[in-house]
Amino acid sequence: QVQLVESGGGLVQAGGSLRLSCVVSGRMFSLTPMGWFRQAPGKGREFVAGINWSDGSTHVSDSVKGRFTGSRDNAKNTVYLQMNSLKPEDTAVYYCAAGHGIIAGSSESDFDSWGQGTQVTVSS
Repeated sequence: QVQLVESGGGLVQAGGSLRLSCVVSGRMFSLTPMGWFRQAPGKGREFVAGINWSDGSTHVSDSVKGRFTGSRDNAKNTVYLQMNSLKPEDTAVYYCAAGHGIIAGSSESDFDSWGQGTQVTVSS
């Protein structure tokens, strides 16, 4: 059974940083494209970052470009989201997701397993 467990969320002031972690078990992590999504209150789930398994390359959404970076450590079955220069509009529940194929997509349908989410709150 696949399990994804996120951690690292919390309350931070605008301009601050947080690093989210997601530990994956129950599947071949080193061959799994990973993603990060977020959902703000009253809004749909939004793609944040995708991390490919073949070379660890990442892509992020325009809304976080230059501030957020995704990475992975295959030896630890863990994917990370480093968030810098946080803004109040980054407040959301952040989810990690495990996908299929070679390239990490940017749609929810590209991912088939999800974590429970971790809350990030950015105060102004």
